[in-house]
Amino acid sequence: MNLPNSITTSRILCVPLLIWMLSPHFPLRGVPGGQELFVAIFFLLAFVTDGVDGYLARKNGQVTTLGTLLDPLADKLMVTAAFIALVQYNPHIVKPWIATVVIGREFLVSGLRSIASSEGFTISASDLGKLKTVIQIVSVIAAVLDHRWQNWYIGWFVFPVDAISVASIYFMAAISVLSAVDYFWAFWSKINHAGESRRKSENALLLAGKQPHP
Repeated sequence: MNLPNSITTSRILCVPLLIWMLSPHFPLRGVPGGQELFVAIFFLLAFVTDGVDGYLARKNGQVTTLGTLLDPLADKLMVTAAFIALVQYNPHIVKPWIATVVIGREFLVSGLRSIASSEGFTISASDLGKLKTVIQIVSVIAAVLDHRWQNWYIGWFVFPVDAISVASIYFMAAISVLSAVDYFWAFWSKINHAGESRRKSENALLLAGKQPHP
């Protein structure tokens, strides 16, 4: 296994660790702000490595089928685990329906991607999908920090943690739905095109078979 794939695999292995960090059994739970800051930094670093493994794979010519499959899987597992844990950790911000929207979207896209692969075509990530990923990172970190702080006071400046948490979570839920619709539309267009191409090929073969041999 090459280095980029090893980094991706390490992200998958960190999923149970993330759930444990957001549980009441985490040792820093009793330290004021300790658990929240630790989890926020951990989650941010996990997604930084997402960019690192992709960069290394492209730079060193180590893009593999395994890596192509594992990379989105690692992202989806990390996000899914985070939102499931946050429903219990900070229910004021992350409602069960929000977690359901996020997880449902990830399953839908994964299913469509599998069908597309079996049909011999791929669907590139859209700008909405990329925006969704960024907003997910922001919303998870904000929801974790909101567990401890409503506001951060930096001198005369007040950083509204709670307001940012609420806004980013609901914006993320909306973008998740929109990006799912966008992905489904791209999938439907391509599968229709693939079906038409297949029918034309079959018709051409039938016509060729009916022509008399010289």
